[in-house]
Amino acid sequence: MEQLNKLIDHIVSRVNINLREPLVDVGPYVSDLIPRDSFALYYAFYSITATHPLKFHFRHSSVGGTYFLGKCEVDHSILYKSDIRGDELKRKGSVVKCNGQDIKLRDDEVISIRDSYLMKTLVHNNSHDPENLETFKIANTVSLHYANIHGTDVEGCFLEPFSSVDLSVCHDCAVGAFSYVQAGELSHRRIKPGRVWVKAPGLFEFKYRFPEEVLKKYIRMENYRPVGILMDFFENKKEDFVPIYSAVHPENIIEADGASVSPYAVIKGACSVDKNVLVAQRAYLEDSRLGPGANAQENCYIINSTYEGEDVTAHGGKVIHCNLGRKVFVGFNSFLNGKEDAKITIGSSSIVMPHTIIDAQEAINIPENCLVWGYITRQEDLELHSITLDEFASIKGQFQLGNMSFEGIGAKFVDGFRHRIDHILEENGAFYDGSEETMGHAQKTQDISFNILQPYPEGELKGLYPELAINPLEPSDL
Repeated sequence: MEQLNKLIDHIVSRVNINLREPLVDVGPYVSDLIPRDSFALYYAFYSITATHPLKFHFRHSSVGGTYFLGKCEVDHSILYKSDIRGDELKRKGSVVKCNGQDIKLRDDEVISIRDSYLMKTLVHNNSHDPENLETFKIANTVSLHYANIHGTDVEGCFLEPFSSVDLSVCHDCAVGAFSYVQAGELSHRRIKPGRVWVKAPGLFEFKYRFPEEVLKKYIRMENYRPVGILMDFFENKKEDFVPIYSAVHPENIIEADGASVSPYAVIKGACSVDKNVLVAQRAYLEDSRLGPGANAQENCYIINSTYEGEDVTAHGGKVIHCNLGRKVFVGFNSFLNGKEDAKITIGSSSIVMPHTIIDAQEAINIPENCLVWGYITRQEDLELHSITLDEFASIKGQFQLGNMSFEGIGAKFVDGFRHRIDHILEENGAFYDGSEETMGHAQKTQDISFNILQPYPEGELKGLYPELAINPLEPSDL
């Protein structure tokens, strides 16, 4: 345990020196965040498939409860019940576009995590850093409960609970609770809690900030710990995962053509999935139906809901008592909390922005082809928190509706979102027709194998893992 304590102190000092501007001390957030004995209780697990690059190296780290897929390196870091999902890592020889130029990768891409503390964090690669083309880098960073690091290199950063940094590059930034940032390259910035900020330089900028009294109700920090409705929701469901993670080889019994349901997902009640559906590890499905091509990503909760098909629920989305039409997008960490007598209905091709809260006090009906954001409890709230995508696409210049402001070319914003949704569906195999060209994650992970790693159970190294290097096996001539 002595070495584990030294590692925690080492990470805190590394992160703090990066966060001197803005001035943040991550020590109180990290101190006793996890009971020390818990580090030795949970195994980590990594996946092997025939279609994803394989190479893992874990050195002087604790990775309890964490899932790995794809080529990953972890050095002097603590990863606790996180998801390191490298299923879109590009291979050596791939050509990527960077600032209008085609550049060939000289090596396989790798996720590299150094001197960092990731607590129940989702990491999904898709590097946008032109200076580190072969490496998706997370360094000198502390990330707290249910944050998302998606397509974003982060160095010297602090992410509070339920925050998301997306398709960006962040240096020495502090991102507040429940903030969503997709704004290119950021340096030495403090992002206040509850801010939704989407920016494409020279094209558009979307901004929204949750009212302080609303945000405090759902997620806030008290004595350096997260509390509020969102944390209560996860705490009330966590026991459902215990049987799955208590078994070395858990099994789910839901099957469909071209579909993949992770054995590390919770499936409760009467659930069904149609063809080409993807249900990721740590997803939660209860008394719900997912139509063809739909997906539920990590930390998603879908309860008493129906999906017509090709619906995307991004990392951390929670969908309760909802009926979704075809190709509805629900963004990161959104909370769609319908009730049995106050259901939420969302029309086809609508986009629910990341970090949206719809906490229904009455039945709410969102028409098709709409953009939705912010905080909604009644049907009338949609007047200031939604707009048709066609109307939004017609915006040129400045536009404001309620607390949301937009400046730029609306068509670029809408087209960018639609393109990204199509990309997600393609990558997940939603359009699989039996051909190799249309295969995606739902098909490529059907024959996945899971391997477990365990820490030292006692002594000076308790809670840390042996240094391990897991490399691809070369065919033998024997």
